[in-house]
Amino acid sequence: MSRRTDAPSPKSAAAAGRADARSKSGCADAAAAPRLPLVEEPLRPTFDRERRAHRRGLWPVAGCDEAGRGPLAGPVVAAAVILDPKRIPRGLDDSKKLTAERRAVLFERICAVAEVGVALGCPTRIDRDNIRQASLWALSRAVRALPVVPKLVFVDGCDRIDAGCDCEAVISGDALVLSIAAASIVAKVTRDRLMEQVGAAHPGYGFERHMGYGVPEHQRALAALGATPHHRRSFAPVRAVCSGLPAVETAGGPDAAGPDAAAGLRRIAS
Repeated sequence: MSRRTDAPSPKSAAAAGRADARSKSGCADAAAAPRLPLVEEPLRPTFDRERRAHRRGLWPVAGCDEAGRGPLAGPVVAAAVILDPKRIPRGLDDSKKLTAERRAVLFERICAVAEVGVALGCPTRIDRDNIRQASLWALSRAVRALPVVPKLVFVDGCDRIDAGCDCEAVISGDALVLSIAAASIVAKVTRDRLMEQVGAAHPGYGFERHMGYGVPEHQRALAALGATPHHRRSFAPVRAVCSGLPAVETAGGPDAAGPDAAAGLRRIAS
């Protein structure tokens, strides 16, 4: 008489044990294996927003950005650019991601094929209105300095501007919108070249190297030589050095925009 049992045979029990051991070993290996870091692809600006605006009947479209909010000296420079869809320079990107040499090359290409407007907010305006308001003013003036009136403006950041047309603020716009990226390059190169001229007029400060930013070299020169007419006296490091001194008007007029700024841009480009 045979007897039924649910107990596994010795062979099957041994096989199950080996399988379980392999499973546990695999789990241990997986737990011990180092996790590879997730690598995010860098953002690259595209012409998608401009194309969508074109399909909605909004054309021309401008991108607008500024350079020079943080420095202790020099103007804040804003630029507005209308790109020709058929003649977009290759390699446009956020100016902060590009070398000075690459920015210079792209600056020339942008000015050759696109509509460009530039405006400068001087230190006097920055001290009077604060840097944010001076930047918004310069952005608005740069759009109005364009030789062609846009139907829509994309502006970098979270603030819309009084551009005389529809305006959309795009956070991180210089990394997302091709027209804004182009404007960031024009603004940065224009400002850097202006600061090189300031450096030539005021030797000893190193403006041509640090572009007015508050690096140790600049702060040492500021303490030793005092403030120039190009310093922003409302900024704490400058205010500490020249406490009690009256504000000095920027040489060459308080602001530049429109035809005067465009003429200055042509001089800088030449």
